[in-house]
Amino acid sequence: MARDMSDIDILKMELEQLKKEVSTPREPVSKTSKDIMEWCEAASGTDLLITGVPDDKNPYKPEKGGCIIT
Repeated sequence: MARDMSDIDILKMELEQLKKEVSTPREPVSKTSKDIMEWCEAASGTDLLITGVPDDKNPYKPEKGGCIIT
């Protein structure tokens, strides 16, 4: 797409993108990091990455036994 555009058109597109980014509301990291930590702690009881998948519901449970090479 950029191959078909002149340099001026590309610069106009970049300027429009920068205008959008500047108008995006921002919050301090000190506030958002606290919110993220609280959300993670609240969801930790149901998070399968933390609690693990029960063996009876795990479709990828490996079969017992080993690999036999002949």
